[in-house]
Amino acid sequence: MLRKVHVMIFSLFLVMGLSLGNTASAELKLGAVNAAVILEKAPQAEQARKLLEKEFAPRDSELVKLQKSIKANDDKLQRDGAVMSESERVKLEREVISQKRELKRKQDEFREDFNIRRNEEFGKLQKRIYEAIVAQAKKDKYDVILGDGVIYASDTADITQQVLKRLKAESAKK
Repeated sequence: MLRKVHVMIFSLFLVMGLSLGNTASAELKLGAVNAAVILEKAPQAEQARKLLEKEFAPRDSELVKLQKSIKANDDKLQRDGAVMSESERVKLEREVISQKRELKRKQDEFREDFNIRRNEEFGKLQKRIYEAIVAQAKKDKYDVILGDGVIYASDTADITQQVLKRLKAESAKK
């Protein structure tokens, strides 16, 4: 947190120094972007979430099915364990243990694969958002755009909504 404050103060002094050093030139036009809002509201983010949901739904339903099977066998063991033969009870206990191991392994694989794919999609989205921010900044002739770490930005300096509008327009074209 303290490091962020130092970086922001340094940035502020840098910007002030640039504007004071160029008193003969035009004023520096600053803008700010709230990346969290863009990641939450951009249609491309929703598309990425839906893509991941669709891609991982079959594996998720397989995990749910395996959990139900384990529960059914556990219930059977609790309910009928006392009246089962020793060999049947031991066999069912081993099956439950084996199913639990398989479930844990599959859950770990699922989580790892999902995180890898989510990071891939998030990386593509970050690149696209960056390109949209730069395009909007150039269009509106901003000199500096600040992102994370902005303590305050007036509505006139905040171009978050314009960037979202640009991303929505691009999404609609596809």
